[in-house]
Amino acid sequence: MRSFLVSNWSSWLLPSLVLLITLGAGWLARRVAFAALRQRAARTRTRVDDIFIYALHGPLMLWFLILGLHLAAQFSQLPQRIANSIDKILLVLWIISLTVVVARLAGSLIRRFGQQLQSALPVTSLTENLARLGVVLVGLLVLLNVLGVSVTPILTALGVGGLAVALALQDTLSNLFAGFYVSLAGQVRIGDYVRLESGEEGYVDDISWRCTVLRSLPNNLIIVPNAKLAQAIVTNYHLPEKRMALLLPISVSDQSDPEQLERILIEEAKEGARVIPGLLAEPAPVVRFIPGFGDSSLDFTLICQVREFGDQYLVQHELRKRVLKRFQREGIQMPEAIPTTRLRRPVRSHPTEVRAKAA
Repeated sequence: MRSFLVSNWSSWLLPSLVLLITLGAGWLARRVAFAALRQRAARTRTRVDDIFIYALHGPLMLWFLILGLHLAAQFSQLPQRIANSIDKILLVLWIISLTVVVARLAGSLIRRFGQQLQSALPVTSLTENLARLGVVLVGLLVLLNVLGVSVTPILTALGVGGLAVALALQDTLSNLFAGFYVSLAGQVRIGDYVRLESGEEGYVDDISWRCTVLRSLPNNLIIVPNAKLAQAIVTNYHLPEKRMALLLPISVSDQSDPEQLERILIEEAKEGARVIPGLLAEPAPVVRFIPGFGDSSLDFTLICQVREFGDQYLVQHELRKRVLKRFQREGIQMPEAIPTTRLRRPVRSHPTEVRAKAA
């Protein structure tokens, strides 16, 4: 009995030592390698190395554990059939973990560097998930090949059941393909300020497989299905460029000098461009006598340029204050309010009263 226990214990000693040595070597290698990579990453401006460090830090020890179990199985006295089964299970685990890591890397790299590539897909949740899905499909095909599963019958079954799935997921697929269309068209991009014909407006925060998320100016989220967005009439205030014209209507008394008023407005707009955030000096501001003559007023429109849609509110606020103070210094009067006269509707007599008076 004692000799059996000793022989049984000794048979597991070598595999255990191999496993512990492999894990120790892996831990030491990871510590040294990642310390060198972090020092190198601190000296570079690119974030590619940071992304790789973050993605590989955890799975690397798992891979050393898989390697250690594989070597331990090879040095053990297990039957060859069991050892082969263990190796196949470990290979499956390694393929799955590698697929997850590569999919995470693909999404992170696209999110970080996709906008820097010319003629590339816009960086949205849809494109990130599409990249991850492509990696997962490749990993799945490799896994099926390792397990000896034929892919052809699976593809045939998917082709037969594709019609039923398409009918059951009609709305979902409609939003999915509409999301592809919106992303590829490039007419609605992340960060653009858009307004739909139904009245919803805001900055495009994300385009996912189902919906487009708008962030309104009050910082609320508006969820728009991709199919609705693809069919809607959309005004994009960031295309063809973010710069846009701001029309500021100003009315003064009809006794004012139009030449003096035009000079004052242009001067205040040019001076304001130096101190008001979002107000541009170029193109130069202009004044137009539009709509023209009002009731006891002269109506002008100051046309200036702002950096983007969201800047117009602060620019209007500051410009109105500057113009009002200048008007007060120059003695320019605001149009007087026209008194309104309320007319009483004549009281109509009832027909019976009219006949009584006539009698």
